[in-house]
Formats: sequence, C-alpha cells, structure tokens
Amino acid sequence: MKQNDPAASVADANRALLGALPFDDTADFDDADRGFLGTLADPRILDADGNVVWDADTYAFVDGDAPASVNPSLWRQSKLVAKHGLFEVVEGIYQARGLDLSVMSFIETDAGVIVVDPLISRETGAAALALYREHRGDRPVVAVIFSHSHVDHFGGVLGVVESADLEARRVQIVAPHGFLEHAIAENVYAGTAMARRAGYMYGAALERGPLGQVGAGLGQTTSTGEAGILVPTIDVKETGERHAFDGVEIEFQLAPGTEAPSEMHFHIPRYRALCMAENATHNLHNLLTLRGALVRDPHVWSQYLTEAIERYGDSSDVLFASHHWPTWGAERIRHFLEVQRDLYGYLHDQTLRYINQGYTGAEIAEVFELPPALVAEWSTHGYYGSVSHNVKAIYQRYMGWFDGNPARLWPHPPKEQAERYVAAIGGVERVVELAQQAYDDADFRWAATLLDHAVFSEPDNAEARALYADTLEQLAYGAENGTWRNFFLSGATELREGNFGTPTTANAPAILIQLSPEQLFDAVAIRVNGPKAWELDLAFDLTLTDLGRSFHLTLHNGVFIYVEREPSGDAPLHLTLSKPRLLTLVGGDTASDGLTVEGDLGVLTALVGVLDEDDPDFAIVTP
Repeated sequence: MKQNDPAASVADANRALLGALPFDDTADFDDADRGFLGTLADPRILDADGNVVWDADTYAFVDGDAPASVNPSLWRQSKLVAKHGLFEVVEGIYQARGLDLSVMSFIETDAGVIVVDPLISRETGAAALALYREHRGDRPVVAVIFSHSHVDHFGGVLGVVESADLEARRVQIVAPHGFLEHAIAENVYAGTAMARRAGYMYGAALERGPLGQVGAGLGQTTSTGEAGILVPTIDVKETGERHAFDGVEIEFQLAPGTEAPSEMHFHIPRYRALCMAENATHNLHNLLTLRGALVRDPHVWSQYLTEAIERYGDSSDVLFASHHWPTWGAERIRHFLEVQRDLYGYLHDQTLRYINQGYTGAEIAEVFELPPALVAEWSTHGYYGSVSHNVKAIYQRYMGWFDGNPARLWPHPPKEQAERYVAAIGGVERVVELAQQAYDDADFRWAATLLDHAVFSEPDNAEARALYADTLEQLAYGAENGTWRNFFLSGATELREGNFGTPTTANAPAILIQLSPEQLFDAVAIRVNGPKAWELDLAFDLTLTDLGRSFHLTLHNGVFIYVEREPSGDAPLHLTLSKPRLLTLVGGDTASDGLTVEGDLGVLTALVGVLDEDDPDFAIVTP
C-alpha cells in the first residue's frame, strides 16, 4: 500500500512538541524497567494451529527518537508500553507486560500464586504464566482475580486454569458484583459492531511501523487468540470485603460505573500493595471508548479514587494496575492518585459548567483546557482517551445526542446530506478542488470534512478517495492519541485497499456458552427483522433440561418476549433441549440430535426466517 511522508506542517508541529513537553523526565522509563527478570525466548505466541496470535518483536522498531511521522509524545508512550517480559513489582508480586493489550499480575501466596487479569487469549495467558513459572517455579494457581468486565482482563483465563482444578475447587475465581452479566452483555448485544470498530481503534489490520501502527496508548494492540470466561466462585459485593487465599488476605474496593460497569480495586496488606485495576493508569482513559460502549461516569470515577487514597494511601508502598508500570513510594502513590482523581473530576465539573453556559459538546471540545499542573504530568496525556472525545462523552451522558439547535433535530442522514452539500458546492470535482486547497494549506480537518461528503456522494470517485486517504494519513501522523492515529490510518487503508472486515473474532464460543437463558433470548430479540415479522404471531414453550427451567416465548408485533413458566400444553410447539443445544439452534441447526420437538416445527422455522445475521464487514468510511 502506498503511504505518504508527513507533510511539512505535520513534521514541524511534531518537532515543536519536543521543546514543549518535559522529555528529559525519565522517571517513567526507570519505573518501566525496574525489576526486569527476562522475557520469552521466542517473542511469538502461537495458537494450536501454528498461527501467530501475538508477536512482541513487531514493535522492536519503536526505539530511539521519534520519526517525523509519529507524534513524539505518543512515540514516548509506545516505547514504554512496548517493553515486554516478567518484572518484579516487590518480592512476592510480579507482572507480565507487553504480552497482550493488558498486564497480567502474579501475587504469591504461601505455596501458590494468585493470577490477576489473565489477558485476552488462552494462548497469551498460558505464555505469561509459563514465563512466570520459568523464573519463580511451578507454583499452582490458587485463585484468579478478574478486576473488571472487559475481555482483556478475563479472556485468557482458560490458559491459566485447568478444568480439573476448577471442578475440584482448587481454584477460586474472584470478580466484582455484576461481572458476568456485564462481561457477556458487552461482548454479545452490540458485539459485532464493537468488534468491527475495535479493528479501527486498535489498528489490528495495519502494518506496524513509523508510517503505520505504533501502539494504542494503553497497550500496543489486542491479541488474536481464543477468548474464554469462567463463572466467578466469589462475588465481591461490598467495599471492605476481605478474602484469604492460601495465607494471603486481600481487601476489595468496589468501583462500579467507572472504567467498566463492574470494576474493583484491591489492597494486599502482606505486601503493602494496592491494585487500581484500570482506573489509574499512565494516561487519560476513555469516558466513551471509540469502539462504542456505555458512557462512563467521571464523577464517581473521581470519587472512587478519593476513597482509594483515603482507605489505602497510608498503607501502600507500591501501586500497580492492569496496564502500564507500577508506582513506588507512599508519597509518589498519593501524588499519582490525586492527579488522576483531579483529572477526571476536572473533566466532569468543567464540562458541566460549559454545558450550563449553553455550549454544545463539539464547542466545549474546542475551548476546553486542562490546568497547567495536570498538563505537566505525563500520566494525564490522551494516549488512549482524549480531552476532545471525553468532554463530548460527558455532554452525551447528560444531554444526549441533540444539541438543542432545531436545525439539527432532523437532518438528512450522511449519504443524503453529502449529496446535497456536494451539489450546492458545485459537484464532486469542485469539492475535491477545495479539499486539495485545504490539504495544501495544512487544514486537514476541513479537507477531511469535504472529502467525507465527496466520498459519501460518489463512493467510487478515485480522486476523492485518494485525497481522503492522504488527508486521514496526515491527521494520523500528528495525533498524540494512539486510537485516533489507528482510526485515521485504518480509514486510509480501507479507502485504498477496500474493507478489511473485523480482524478479531467477536462473540467467542467460550463466552457465548456462559449466556444465561434470558441473555440468549435477548440476543435473539435484537436479531428479529421487525418489518418482516410484523404479521407474525408465534408462540412456543421451551424446556432446558440441564437447567431445569422452562419458558414461554412469543413473537408479536415484531417483538420477541419470554416469560419463565411451566409448559401449559396450549402452545402449538414445545421444544426440549439443553442450553448448549439451544445455542446451536439459534444458529439455525434444527437437524442435529439433542432436540425433542412436540407439535408444529413450522413455528420455529417461521421465527428463524425473520432473524437477521449480523454484518461484521459493514462500511465505515464509505456509505
């Protein structure tokens, strides 16, 4: 794929940052290197078929001074995050870093080890555990802690826990209250759309290199192996709750509604260590992730950080998290947490101040400034979240999508709007001409706006597509935010080479199998093609033999409804099957064994006939 060098204006802007930011502050590099014990002999992690699911060496180029094509602040962050191997946090606590998007931690007990957040994939989780055992001995896993409900913090659990150990209750699975519901809902209900956009966000289809993907700020990218999940055996319901694992006591602090809807921090008195999950990392986090999710609450986020400071600040000598490197020393820990607390609190409070002065989200994003004392801290920089899209998220949280201007209450959708703009400007050729002028003037934001209209008006216009890709590329080269860079470059890639689809697997089978019947029925309901189902009036009973539960299901007015009740005998169809067989049935398999049918199977056929398949390849930069 042809790629351009950075425009002179972008290179100059990146060069100017070298004198504007404290690059002579190397404390983060000292912390990131501290306690290094060794790394994988082969940096490639393979699946059972020999496919590479992670290769740490693909980021070996992130070294030395920043090239002109990468914002030097993002380059600095990527140099820190690309470090990979096993590190000692304190004697008894260790971390595997740089082996997936997240960090996997090991807390040694009297005779075993507690695993914290076992990465995304079975393969990377297993490789991290093997690396730990290579340096610390073959300690048995006695517990696994899921700090929160995002897949990079539980997906690799099948690589660290043997099913026999779980069945024999030799391993506890610990998670915050609501974990399973939120973990499954986020990966299933809108999982296809989120996974497609995550391909842009993490730059999964991009080549690594100075002109391509250099990282995502929070971590480098996502592994592509097999994701799984296990049902927690300990459901942490209250802050202050304590549990002991093979001689090591841990106190938990719930923090729901922060970086994840189900999240918790915890303190380990034996090691005077505090784990902050993903609520205090070395960057500004997302309040609304670009892949899509519920808007997070920066107000309670800030409050839970205050609570952590008050509860554990004076009894902690080290702070570690599930991304990035630790912080040592009580004074530095308190300062780090206070900065993070003030960051989210300031974003929340000042955005609301602007809202109440009549500013819209887009307007607030243009004028919002952080206090100089916060800007001076590397840990507040927007490598993963950004001030721009976070304040828009806060606006959305409180005010919704509508900014109050009646002209924006009922606009045309993007394609129809684009066609009218292009016609008003004088045709696609004129739009491209104006965009080229904006590009030459280094007004890449305006060029992108014009070319978005041009491509949505005439998707096959080669000149518009080419200039649009060039424009997005320049926006990428100047971005401090890793996910912005990946979005811009992914858009450029698809404009030049076509749709790359969803590079990672959505709705992993091991996650789907944990759906409750209610969640599975909800997943069916959102696949019903409403207009096709308007005239259908269906009803049937369903009994799940392995769960001993029965449901009455109806489809009426295009709405799929379920009620738990015993079969009445009045329904025209009664299905008897196990929950795993129900999963295959929802996938369209009506012929395999394990399904008992009493009555009219045509009811089921009619239902399946109005279920839409999700599209993991939907268009993003084209209509």
